[in-house]
Amino acid sequence: MALKLKFAAKSDVGRIRKKNDDSAYVGAHLAVLADGMGGHVGGDVASASTVLDLVHLDREVTPDPQNALPDEIQAANLVLNELVSANPKLSGMGTTVTSLLLSGSTLHMAHIGDSRAYRLKNGVFEQISKDHTFVQRLVDEGRISKKEAEVHPHKNVLLRVLGDSDASPELDVQQLEASPGERWMLCSDGLTDAVPVPVIEQIIRDTEDMDQAVNDLVAVTLQNGAPDNVTVVMFEVVEVGPLAESEHSEAEPAPDTGQLTIAAEGDVEASASLLRHEISQRPHLLVGAAQLATQTGQIPVVTQHTGERRAAVLLTHRSSEVSEVLDPIDQSMPRRRWLMPILLTLATLLVVIFGAWGYMWTQTQYFVGTVDGKVAIYQGVPQELGPISLSEIDTVSSVPLEALPEYSRQRVESTISASSREHAQAIIQELLVTAKQNCPVQVPGSTKSNKPQAQLPAYCQEIMQ
Repeated sequence: MALKLKFAAKSDVGRIRKKNDDSAYVGAHLAVLADGMGGHVGGDVASASTVLDLVHLDREVTPDPQNALPDEIQAANLVLNELVSANPKLSGMGTTVTSLLLSGSTLHMAHIGDSRAYRLKNGVFEQISKDHTFVQRLVDEGRISKKEAEVHPHKNVLLRVLGDSDASPELDVQQLEASPGERWMLCSDGLTDAVPVPVIEQIIRDTEDMDQAVNDLVAVTLQNGAPDNVTVVMFEVVEVGPLAESEHSEAEPAPDTGQLTIAAEGDVEASASLLRHEISQRPHLLVGAAQLATQTGQIPVVTQHTGERRAAVLLTHRSSEVSEVLDPIDQSMPRRRWLMPILLTLATLLVVIFGAWGYMWTQTQYFVGTVDGKVAIYQGVPQELGPISLSEIDTVSSVPLEALPEYSRQRVESTISASSREHAQAIIQELLVTAKQNCPVQVPGSTKSNKPQAQLPAYCQEIMQ
């Protein structure tokens, strides 16, 4: 029994945001949704780049399907790091990723962040993904209830995300048996923050037409204020039947061999043309920032390596004739070697200019970290450029690191970004409250279950004063 996905998708900027940082793609074998973050600069870049790096997996046969999604998401993370290295303005950008790949009768899922995946199967509606948020950790530890989590002021603080990090992102990976008739929905938090889950469930259960269902979900979000971008992907597992290739897409004219060669060298416009042509060969929907990127040609490509990688992935199954066109030892190459000295000179000049500008920009940033066992505010970014540190201590607080519970200590040790000095000070105050709550409670007149004041740890006595 062969299975495919029947699908629908929609994305909206919402009523408050000025641009859409969400991206999503869904086809016959792949569904992926990414919610980008990073302020006015990089959220759309992060989500679009990540989604476009995964679209080539939408095919009937995928080698090593169990590892395909995690491996490609790790590779997409490297591309985001390249983007940040090339443009310091993108520092701090990141994106959630929730993705499912259908291979045979198995759905392979890879997830990071707080976008969600819900499944309706055999009459049971449930959330399959797990939010990687500060508040979800509090729920897991029994410190707050699920109802309290829904209104917690920091419910959108992410603990895991794809993006500006040298470390390999920790993904949730699982395999689930697929059955005809089961229905899935992927969504950004713009939906779940504005619409109660019971309402979402009712629409998914009661609306047979999936296009109507996604339209209704976005419409309800807009009616409830839509303070964030909202993106919804819905698909149903179906047995293979007649499916018109033009159902959700129109064929894009094939790029000529000259464009393919340029795409392999990292040219943005040619890469966009190649992407449009490749994904137009199969039924699919592309929405949000990724759709805008392919339409306008603004594909995030920062290095020749990035362009070569994307072109190579998309052209894996092309004819040998195309492969010869992309051969790196093409005989026409020596004729262009005179360009190299000029390009190197220009590149060096740009590196110097952007390096100086980038350093000045870092000094407008703040983050919370540690120094000598205390929580401190730093001005700059938590990185080094060779022997040069890009940050300096602004203020050392009175909060001892050892007074914090383990999850808070880990957050501080890995640094917490702040949008301003005032924001950093607010984070310090929150950590102080957390530290006090972590100390033993003093009940007047009780000596059985509570330590007397004199026996409190020194750090507790310090912060309680």
